[in-house]
Amino acid sequence: MKVSFLVPFLASLAAGVPTPPRNDVVSYDGYKVLRINTHGHPSAIREELSGITYEQWNRDVYKHLDILVPPDQVATVEALDLEYQVMHENLGDSIAAESNPRSVWKREVGDLSWYDSYHDYQDHIQYFEDLQKSFPNNSELISSGTSYEGRNIHGLHLWGAGGPGKPAVLYHGNVHAREWITSPVVEYITLQLVTGYNHRDAQTRSFLDKYDFYIVPIVNPDGFAYSHTTDRLWRKNRQPPPENKNQSCFGRDINRNWEFAWDANPLGASTNPCSQSYKGEAPSDAPETQGLDKLVRQLRDGAGIKLYIDWHSYGQYILSPFGYKETLYAPELGKWTKVAGIVSETIRDSSDARTTFTFGPSGATLYPTTGAAPDHVYSIGRAEFSYTIELRDTGKFGFVLPPELIRPTAEEQWEGQKALLSLLDEEFFDGEGPA
Repeated sequence: MKVSFLVPFLASLAAGVPTPPRNDVVSYDGYKVLRINTHGHPSAIREELSGITYEQWNRDVYKHLDILVPPDQVATVEALDLEYQVMHENLGDSIAAESNPRSVWKREVGDLSWYDSYHDYQDHIQYFEDLQKSFPNNSELISSGTSYEGRNIHGLHLWGAGGPGKPAVLYHGNVHAREWITSPVVEYITLQLVTGYNHRDAQTRSFLDKYDFYIVPIVNPDGFAYSHTTDRLWRKNRQPPPENKNQSCFGRDINRNWEFAWDANPLGASTNPCSQSYKGEAPSDAPETQGLDKLVRQLRDGAGIKLYIDWHSYGQYILSPFGYKETLYAPELGKWTKVAGIVSETIRDSSDARTTFTFGPSGATLYPTTGAAPDHVYSIGRAEFSYTIELRDTGKFGFVLPPELIRPTAEEQWEGQKALLSLLDEEFFDGEGPA
């Protein structure tokens, strides 16, 4: 999820100015996360907050503004005449609780205790290797390239009867490092595909017999590892700053670095290396983007891409192209909107929490994004369906989602994916604009 309204606190802490040494762990003890009611007047609220250092977590601020407040600013914010709810009383405590294992995983593929806790990068690699071993005749481990720090961008390729070579379904998780919920959701969907096929579930078999699945749960491994060891709220990759910028800020936003529409809208990304949404010096100048794009083009030039999903958090959205312009509608928008509506309804009806997703074209529904993966994979990769899915929640916990919500989040997304995959070959109205 994008964060673009930045103040001195974010520039000095979350964006990394100066970048802390790798062993200098960023502490959020005493930091408070507040949801401030804006009542449709966000500019007035920002005026009230002027002079206060904070990080904004959300971008859709018409109803509320989610902010991370450092300890020395908490009393000042609370003294203002603002309506707010507390998301995290002490973010440091929430992060500590999030990191405590709730159960011991038995290293068995079918052991769902994996989804009771968050895990580090090496454990995720091991989990996917174990998944592949449980499906040896219909899968292979793949790589989508190498990160800046030399980590493998690991993934899994699945297929069904008749062998590989069918139209592709491509999933990306953990593009943004701090969005930890995305990788276990992608892994849970992978688990259900593998176990369902092995257990001869007719619906699951129909998916794998019709499509090849290319699943990359952590496309930003350096940032993900850094979010575990050093800064829980790190978002970008770990690429050093451009030499000509005289900056010490690390990282590019991989989801603003894709070639298509990279420079199409000044509101869609930042040219400041210290910004959370820094787009880089040139399209695809992040090695992660280069590797991911190579796979996209290979799939396009093979049997084609049927479906692409870029998984993020938070906000509960299902977003389709285009992101770079609020008033630009793809010819397929009617079809995409119908499908997204059915997926949203399926998720809601399958969830004890009645989890509700907002859906629509990305730029019009949420905010402008340039150089974003779904626009690129649709326009350059020629994907028939292309979505961003922003997972739970809508702001009670934000990026630091408690581990007890991993499994219900993953389960409802699998229900949504079953609905979506069943609709990919349906005939829909393809007129421009909303259906």
